Parts: sequence; structure tokens; C-alpha cells
Amino acid sequence: MAIVAVAGRKGGIGKSTIAGNLAGEFAAMGKTVVLLDADPQHSLVAWASAGEGLLSTCVEKVNDGNPGELRAKVRAFEKHADIVLIDTPPGMPDTTLHAALVADLMLLPCGPSPLDLHALKDALALSLKARAQRRSKKPRIRLVPSRVLLHTNLGRGLSNSLEAMGKKVLPAIGQRVVVAEAVASGLTVCEFAPGSAAQQEFEKLAKAVDKLLRR
Repeated sequence: MAIVAVAGRKGGIGKSTIAGNLAGEFAAMGKTVVLLDADPQHSLVAWASAGEGLLSTCVEKVNDGNPGELRAKVRAFEKHADIVLIDTPPGMPDTTLHAALVADLMLLPCGPSPLDLHALKDALALSLKARAQRRSKKPRIRLVPSRVLLHTNLGRGLSNSLEAMGKKVLPAIGQRVVVAEAVASGLTVCEFAPGSAAQQEFEKLAKAVDKLLRR
């Protein structure tokens, strides 16, 4: 089993969107997926309840982002799932740290705003703190350009800005209307708009993550 946490200190950078749609792509690969919603806002729970798609079957609530409950749920599912995805909350470093202490891989999304880049440094520091506590190279850390508008100067420069932070950068996820439409339908983009540009982006990201986890 692999454990992947999606983290960031700042809200609105696409953590839940990435976690939910990665679940869809991994399920399409034939993997058994559990998605732990550790954000007290429970955006994933709301998304899942809006329809009868994949998320309605695999999202599990972690009450108030409780670190102890998070670890217990990870242990409970580790024998039954190929991948456990954890959506962590913004502004709750204890929960994010506990996620990093059990994760094989931390995905740190970042938007193109300079404020997003500033907040990313805190998420990166927490991930490195977990490594130090574990005395391990885990969790591995990857950065994900998120909510990118490629035709803007900020969007075009985001990957370069992230690479300058010294961590490897995975394929970007653009800001597309179809993603919001999928959420409103309670579906992942893979279910709502297969073959769309948005779905292809999430598929590319999922394949990159899968390849990384196989190493």
C-alpha cells in the first residue's frame, strides 16, 4: 500500500481538487483507493455527497482533522487499499505533520501567486521536519503547479519558480471550468468529462505519481 498526502498551508490552492481527481485516475487504473478528508471544512465529503460516483464510495471523514484519528484510519485501511490519499487542512500544522509522518509521498500544490509561493515554504518545512523525525528519506516530496493559467506571465513562470526551491516538479493542473462542473455533479473529472483537457492533466499527474511510487 502507498500513502500519499496532499498538503499546503494556504487554502484555495487546489488540494481537495487534486486529491479527489487523483482518486478517480487511480481507480481507473484498477487500484483500490481510500480518500481521507482531514480538512474540518470537509470539502471532499460535500463533493462526494453531491453525486453517486466514485467519491461516494471511497471518501472517509477524519473528524476535525484529528491527528490520532487520522493515523488510526490509515492503519485500518492499509491492508485493504492499494493507495490511501490524505487531503490535509490549511492552517493546521499538527494534522499536516502527522500526515507527513505516515506518508510515502507528499504532494505540495502551489498556485501562481507570490503569496502561494510564500505559503509553500511552510508546507515544505513541515515535510522536511517529518523526514527528520522519521530519520528517513520519506516522505518523498514533489511540488505540483496548480490552478495554472498558462497564458499568463505568472502561470508560465510558476514551474521555474518551483524548481528554484530545489524539489522536483510534477505535471501542472490548469484552472478549467470543467473541474468545477464535475465537483457540482459529485463526480471526478475522469467520470464527468473523460478525454477532456482537464482529465488528461489529472491522468498525466496520476501516472507520474504512480511511477514515483513504484521506484
